[in-house]
Amino acid sequence: MFGAFARAIQSLLDIVLPRKERVIRIEHYSLEDIPVAPQEHDACGVQITTLMHYREKAVEDLIRALKYDRSGHAARLLAGALAEYLHEEVANLKNFSTKPIVLIPVPLHASRERERGFNQIQKVLDALPREFKDGSMSRIESHALVRTRATPQQTRLSRRDRLSNVAGAFALARPIEDSHIILIDDVTTTGATMAEAARSLKGIVTLLALAHA
Repeated sequence: MFGAFARAIQSLLDIVLPRKERVIRIEHYSLEDIPVAPQEHDACGVQITTLMHYREKAVEDLIRALKYDRSGHAARLLAGALAEYLHEEVANLKNFSTKPIVLIPVPLHASRERERGFNQIQKVLDALPREFKDGSMSRIESHALVRTRATPQQTRLSRRDRLSNVAGAFALARPIEDSHIILIDDVTTTGATMAEAARSLKGIVTLLALAHA
């Protein structure tokens, strides 16, 4: 009864204030619709694991809905895909080491985060199951790494310009000692941003992105 009423209200709102087609599409997506296919990439002198390919329509829809529409549904679905991978990855790491696992999101510069209102990859990490946040399997250190200067968006830059654009753009705000760090971003292309961010982190670092563009 309530569900039918909610759908009727939403249909009325769609007429008065039409939502983006992308937002409507992703409401019908489930975890089974996300084509997860982990791949490893050698980029900018580091190895980056990606879970999906951005050219897949469902992946593009979810990431764009997360980034530009603030979609909580997209964040939860992407967190579900990430959690499935992390369960196995963290279990494997714990088989070989007793070091705690720390998840760190690639940060936005403070001015960019104020403009957008949130960090999209942080929103995904916030939607992970509790065991990835309470130390059972891992913990999240959201403010350990900071972006020290605002940089132009990487999208339209050449590979060489991307490298120089992010050079020296990150710093460690709080040391993470005797831990295995998993640095996580939403989308990687050349790997320049993740490679530069990783240089600021000490110890063992795994680089992981939701998608490769």
